[in-house]
Order: sequence, then C-alpha cells, then structure tokens
Amino acid sequence: MTGPTTFHAVKPGIKLAEQVASTLEAEIRAGRLAVGTKLPTEAALVAQFQVSRTVVREAISRLKSLGLVDARQGSGVYVQSPGIEPLDFDRVPAASLEAVLQIVDVRRALEAEVAELAAEHRTEADVQAIRTALQALADAVAAGRDGSEEDVRFHRAIALASGNPFMIRTLDYLARFLRGATRVTRANEARRADFSEAVKQEHQQIVDAIAAGDPQAARAAAALHMKNAQQRLRQADPAFWQQDGQRLARPLVSQRPK
Repeated sequence: MTGPTTFHAVKPGIKLAEQVASTLEAEIRAGRLAVGTKLPTEAALVAQFQVSRTVVREAISRLKSLGLVDARQGSGVYVQSPGIEPLDFDRVPAASLEAVLQIVDVRRALEAEVAELAAEHRTEADVQAIRTALQALADAVAAGRDGSEEDVRFHRAIALASGNPFMIRTLDYLARFLRGATRVTRANEARRADFSEAVKQEHQQIVDAIAAGDPQAARAAAALHMKNAQQRLRQADPAFWQQDGQRLARPLVSQRPK
C-alpha cells in the first residue's frame, strides 16, 4: 500500500493557482489520486505547495469546475471520476519563445495536411483565390507592413481549397492562437530582408505544388515552411524577443476561443 501523495512547492511566474490546479489535475487523470480519495487538507496543501490559502481555494474551485473533485460539507474534498480532458489553452504560458515554437508545431501539422488536401481537391477558382491572397500579402509587405493578417488570409484560402469543412472549422476554432503565432513570426521575418525573401519563396513553392495538383509536394513545402519559420525565430536577434516578441505573444491566451 502506497503512502499519501505529497507535492512540491510551485515555481514563481505562471499564475500560482493554475500551477496548483494543473498539478492536482495531472495526479487525478493519471490515477495517482484515485476516485474517492480525499485530498489533503487545505492547510496541508498550503504547506506542501508553499502558497496561500487563497491560491489553494482558487485551485480547488478550478478542479470543481472541471468536475474532478467534489467538496462535501464538513468532510473534505474528494476525487471524482475524470471525464474527457477539455481543450483548454488558458493554462498555456504563451508569452515565451518556446510556447510560440510549440504553437508553430501545431501549425506545421495542420498546414501540411491542409496543403495536401488542397492539392488534391483544388479548383481553378481556388487556385486563383490563393494567388490573389498571396499577391495581397506581397502588396502589404511592399507597403511596409508585416503582412500578418494577409498571411492568415493566404493560409485560409488554402484551407478553403481543401474542400473539407471540418478542417476549416478546426482552423477557425484555433484561429486566434494561430493568428497570434503568425504575428510573432511575421514581425520577426520583417526585420530581415533574407527572412522576408525566404518566406516569399516558400509561399510560392506551396502555391505551385497546389496548382500542379501535387499533394506530396504541397505537404512537403508547407511542412518545410513551418519548420523554417521556427528556425527563423531561433535565429532572431535577442532584442526582437525583448522588444516585440513577448508583447505580440502575450495575447495568445488572453481569452478562450469562442
């Protein structure tokens, strides 16, 4: 028989209540805090996590809202059977380079699949719409803007060409996070002519593959574009992240997607 679960002090930075709630949630979902188990007392959690009672109460409230625990008057807080874990971006610390790189990972998986589907199902009208969106992006850059909104519309034009409404709705659901990451990558790329030229060429390769009806080439070009975007972020001048990157990334989790 194993002993009671104990916890370590949380780290400063990310909201403390979220750290406590996430730690307890992970233990519950992993089964290390079994259904029916009574959580340690509020005082014990305060001591173990080295936080205030207010933080612990907020964390427990969050677990209750997720249906993971049940507070019984005069008895304590007990673990309930966890359901399906919700898709919740609110607890993701997005105002960091690593988090933006991880969001670009999500984009790479989605954009590669979308480009492949677009190459398979595109019509002449779709190809024209994609080319029009690409030209709008080039015009924005020529006018001195970073083209982030035009970039989003370009990639959405590709998604529309996929002909898959579920893929399009998925992208729309994630739009705020993908758009936020795009703002960061575009702002970085606008600072260097070689970055801007590389992005232009990568976009053209995606369009050419879709227009040619070559699904594998389209997938490869889209995946490479996202991989290179990550590499350009890693090569960014440290001043970029200090001055602009964190400011642009911070809104990524300012509110839930609707």
